[in-house]
Amino acid sequence: MNAENRGSGRDRPEIRARSGSLIDLSAPIVPSPPETPALWRTDIDYLDHAGGAAEAQALFGVPPRLLRDGEGWARETFTSFGTHNSTHVDAPWHYNSTVGGERAQTIDELPLDWFFGPGVVVDFTDKADGEAVTADEMSRAIDEAGHELRERDIVLVRTGRDAFYGDPEYASMGPGVTAEATRWLFERGVRVMGIDAWGWDRPLHLQAEEAIGRDESGIFWEAHQADLPYSQIERLVNLGSLPPTGFRVACFPLRLAGASAAPARVVGILD
Repeated sequence: MNAENRGSGRDRPEIRARSGSLIDLSAPIVPSPPETPALWRTDIDYLDHAGGAAEAQALFGVPPRLLRDGEGWARETFTSFGTHNSTHVDAPWHYNSTVGGERAQTIDELPLDWFFGPGVVVDFTDKADGEAVTADEMSRAIDEAGHELRERDIVLVRTGRDAFYGDPEYASMGPGVTAEATRWLFERGVRVMGIDAWGWDRPLHLQAEEAIGRDESGIFWEAHQADLPYSQIERLVNLGSLPPTGFRVACFPLRLAGASAAPARVVGILD
């Protein structure tokens, strides 16, 4: 079923954000609902200003009466936050331990110039959940965007499934990009490609059914395991607020040593 025909599900955090020529393409980071599986949970402890005042007294002996309005610092602690549990950038290390016959790079080892450059939005909002984007379709979509693809361009796949971010079924929604289409982009110099769905591949439960039914490798997680040293941005939002071309993308991941991915504040910059 196409995205526009689906129900809206639970109330979700506001994801629309724009400030002048800057468009926020990152989802807000919020605590997960109670029913979220442990693998995908985000849990945050919030310390308020009274708690900060108590810490200031315990650590430094400063009583609340010596603080403005008797308040100390507010702060937050992630008690559960996976590197893939928000808008994030994947490194080749996520896909396999080796890529192209060499040790795969972790997120802190990738060149910074990958993560800032001209962008293009390819529109696949007409694709149903579980459908695949082929290389020919990717080529046509870039032509339809009026974009001349160049080396180090950042290609963003719009599916419209960001409208369901936070829905319990979000991980099961959306089309996916084939290994063939991923390789087609890579061969043209693209090193960073993103999507506004839960993952770059087709929904994993569908790939799993097909792989097990055919007892065949190269089906489950096919685009991830295409043996290519590239990065994916997953769980983008607001791609509909961008023009098809004529903008830049900043998507710098946190410098998390040895990691398979890192959260990123992804921003579209209108020229």
